Amino acid sequence: MDIKKYRQKIDHIDERLISLLNNRAKMSLAIGKVKLKNKKSVFAPEREKEILRRLKKLNKGPMPPEALEAIYREVFSSSRSLEKTIKIAYLGPQASFTHLASQKKFGSQAQYVSSTNISEVFLKVENGECDYGVVPIENSIEGAVTHTFDLFVDSELKICSQILLEISHNLLSKYSMNQIHKVYSKLEVFGQCRNWLRAKLPNADLIDVVSTTRAAQIAITEKNAACIASSLAAKVYNLRIISRDIEDISHNITRFLVISKNDVPRTGKDRTSILFSIKDKVGALHAMLEPFSQQKINLTKIESRPSKRKAWDYYFFVDFEGHREEKKVKKALTRLEDMCKHLKVLGSYPVTE
Repeated sequence: MDIKKYRQKIDHIDERLISLLNNRAKMSLAIGKVKLKNKKSVFAPEREKEILRRLKKLNKGPMPPEALEAIYREVFSSSRSLEKTIKIAYLGPQASFTHLASQKKFGSQAQYVSSTNISEVFLKVENGECDYGVVPIENSIEGAVTHTFDLFVDSELKICSQILLEISHNLLSKYSMNQIHKVYSKLEVFGQCRNWLRAKLPNADLIDVVSTTRAAQIAITEKNAACIASSLAAKVYNLRIISRDIEDISHNITRFLVISKNDVPRTGKDRTSILFSIKDKVGALHAMLEPFSQQKINLTKIESRPSKRKAWDYYFFVDFEGHREEKKVKKALTRLEDMCKHLKVLGSYPVTE
């Protein structure tokens, strides 16, 4: 069969796809009316996870599962926009890594609102200016984002989803490699690309700025300048990617949380985040963790933060496997509440695979 006939077959498949996608959109509109009537959230991470899990089982190839998921993320985004255009508050200027994570989760049809700091993200969701917020919580190399932890102490917002984003650094410029004399980026980013820069641009001046986005803005205007930033920054600021993935350590992953006013139902594979404060006595923390051990609940993270209200008084943030509505989790939390000074469930949400 020649290429023309193959293309004709593709055209026929595309016609069917358009019809099927529009039929799906009609179903989404009908569901949206039911949600509106019952005052339910447009974003349903538990349902999206269920769909993706089912599609991966059905997929026989040759399309890789990552490509299929990317396509359906946009299908979800378009479906949500038929019900309502949702607004997402994110940390940083346009093209920041948090902006990139937000787009990975919510797709192209959401409205994105930049925020100068993490507190502003929380505030925009709390006062109803935005429907959801996206904030960083930890990085596989640099550790916890402590300010995010601190804000959960007084906020009533819930964690409804998480995003894992592999952080890749790219050299962006209008100039070729041998013309670059200055490189702009954040100090931490230079540290993560030290070996590459020493090998490829040993004579270039490395200039620290407040963000990778600001670095991209400078690189557009200055002669013989480059920046280290995300691939999204290249697209937004019309810069060429001179070299991709220049970080010295691979598997640099940042975990982001999606915050909202809504709880999320069980999916069967969930994570719960809590915070608690303990009574100051010997062995208190060990005792607090016993209820989880007794119920055979796996703890995935524990982080301590000073309460900032009393010297040597601490809050503990714990992530564990399971949903707050599961029987064994309820038992553990009930026992924990009897033992500690303060307990707060920050949210149960689907595990990111």
